[in-house]
Amino acid sequence: MTALPTRKLEAFRYADTEALAEVWTSLGTPERVEIAAQQKLQQIWLPSGQMIDIRRVEMTVGAGGSVQVFALNTAARYGRIELDVTLHDGADFSFDAAMIGGGQSTLEIVTTVRHSEPNATSRQTVRSVLGGKAMGSYLGKVAVARDAQRTDSEQSVKAMLLDRGATANAKPELEIYADDVKCAHGATVGELDANQLFYAAARGLPPATAKALLLEGFIGGLWDALGEDSEISVRAREALREVAR
Repeated sequence: MTALPTRKLEAFRYADTEALAEVWTSLGTPERVEIAAQQKLQQIWLPSGQMIDIRRVEMTVGAGGSVQVFALNTAARYGRIELDVTLHDGADFSFDAAMIGGGQSTLEIVTTVRHSEPNATSRQTVRSVLGGKAMGSYLGKVAVARDAQRTDSEQSVKAMLLDRGATANAKPELEIYADDVKCAHGATVGELDANQLFYAAARGLPPATAKALLLEGFIGGLWDALGEDSEISVRAREALREVAR
């Protein structure tokens, strides 16, 4: 077991190191997932329900392979998702994730997507809803190798803060050594529109219900491919109602 990381490391800059120390010796090595050439995989990562919830995955996607990952991070104390993906020729990777937290929770998503060969595509969409004194952080690196021409990559990161004590950190990063690429990233942090809340209240909706409905619209598009009755959609709505109180 390696030494406990500190906040001097970029990937742990915002981590709850005290919570991490409590589980570090039991984490083991990251889970390894290998997708063969031309194969497809869809995974849905749900919260474990534990106060401290950490998932670490290393993934390799073979030539022409395709992966969809849907993730929900709602740990009450500390939740962290680490994902390291290597894409080969023509591989496709998509990651749609939400962090929803209140109280004193610390939530993190840390990703590295490595475009090692040409023609691969990747898309990451992360939405955060944070209330109380919660902190939500996304650190995402896209690394494009010199031979990975015709790479197409996108990162979209948005956070909604419900209280002044909540904090959102976003650091999408591009490291590009190829010439023929299309890479984009964007990050925004905001709050609920007061006019929309007033409009909902004027039509008889209680404030908490109005907040929850607006927040569902904020993250709802993440789960379109799964349907509104999927377990991840249902659990996300439950978490939003809780944080909107």
